[in-house]
Amino acid sequence: MEHYIPVGDDPKGIALSSGFNSRTECRRIVKFAFEYALKNNRKTVTIVHKANILKLLTGLFLEEGRKVAEEYKGRVAFNERIVDACAMQLVINPWQFDVIVTTNLFGDILSDLTAGLVGGLGMAPGANIGEKAAVFEAVHGSAPDIAGQGIANPLALLLAAVMMLQHVGRQDLADRIDLAIKKVITDGGLRTKDLGGNATTKDLTAALKQQLV
Repeated sequence: MEHYIPVGDDPKGIALSSGFNSRTECRRIVKFAFEYALKNNRKTVTIVHKANILKLLTGLFLEEGRKVAEEYKGRVAFNERIVDACAMQLVINPWQFDVIVTTNLFGDILSDLTAGLVGGLGMAPGANIGEKAAVFEAVHGSAPDIAGQGIANPLALLLAAVMMLQHVGRQDLADRIDLAIKKVITDGGLRTKDLGGNATTKDLTAALKQQLV
């Protein structure tokens, strides 16, 4: 929630923003992260917070996170990072992380940081998973500024499709697409413009079709 506080003749002299975390929702998202780790053979969940400064707002998140972690002790490992330190460590050594769970603002920032580590938003799939429905999409959205130019990287959308197939229990189909993507990127060396290459959307799609087995 945001609003202005007038100061003298300036009606917008101070901008004020208030954040809210509820104990119930903090617990729910952390529990989802641990369940995701179990289902996907992940070893560690890292809780990212700023409880050293935002002692109440993210302190509540960390408090509930620690309680949930105890329930999974012996099944999924747990650690915690302050968000600024996490950002630095993601750049220096991203391999130390497995599953990260955090609050909305920190998650938005860190997800773009990690997208940069793998080539940009053209390589970043996204998922919005609820209790009764799920939506899968490329993190960059519809990208209307490059629509129709034949230069869009289709991999983020295809990787989102991989996540969707995994979500509905079709790991077999997900593996086929995922393997084809890895072959094209690592073995074929085909790249769209955002990845430093000259391939068009059609070029990359044709190469992926050839690699599907």
